[in-house]
Amino acid sequence: MSVKDHKLAAARRALGFVEPKMRLGLGTGSTASLFVELLAAEVQSGLSVLCVPTSEETRALAAKLGVPLTTLDETPLLDLTIDGADEVDGELRLIKGGGGALLREKIVATASDRMIVIADESKRVDKLGTFPLPVEVVRFGVTATRNMIEMLAHDSGCQGDITLRLARDGTPFVTDGGNYIFDCSFGSVDDPESLDEALKFIPGVVENGLFLGIADVAIIGGADGVSVLEAHYGESAEAV
Repeated sequence: MSVKDHKLAAARRALGFVEPKMRLGLGTGSTASLFVELLAAEVQSGLSVLCVPTSEETRALAAKLGVPLTTLDETPLLDLTIDGADEVDGELRLIKGGGGALLREKIVATASDRMIVIADESKRVDKLGTFPLPVEVVRFGVTATRNMIEMLAHDSGCQGDITLRLARDGTPFVTDGGNYIFDCSFGSVDDPESLDEALKFIPGVVENGLFLGIADVAIIGGADGVSVLEAHYGESAEAV
């Protein structure tokens, strides 16, 4: 089976958590897009749901496929968000934001009763940090903000290249919220909570890609099938 098959298997298992009349958050990225496609097929067969997308990309896909959409302003409380991740550790702590939607993803996830992460087995890690941590920042004073990220991350035991994300045309990548993203190649993050708290002290930082204490379930597709892990914060996640 290919990596896409593993992603599809995880997305298909997640569909089993969706119940009629649910208010759903729809994630962003390749695995989340597969879930949207599967959900759309169920909608065409009569499933009634109302969904909040986490990006304009996901909104366009869902609208094209006929998935009923709303906004958090119209529907501020959601039952479930299903989204992908760039890394998942044994306590279901995540790094997200590779697709540039981390701010909206975190807003939607925390507006939901539950969050389910879907991913292929390559996203499972013992320790977060191999994937560069995205940090979304306002455009004003971007160099000063970068320097503060470097300084406070160092105080939290993290150091490495901090680079401004670029779009395909070589200009700075701009998020749906109109912000920039720094990708921080810190390597192993020994204390994600400390780093998260440090980044929150920086006025120019809008949000960072550490999702801590947010995911309730991780569904991981791999060569040996699909694993479903439930979060038990403070200890390793347990398979169910």
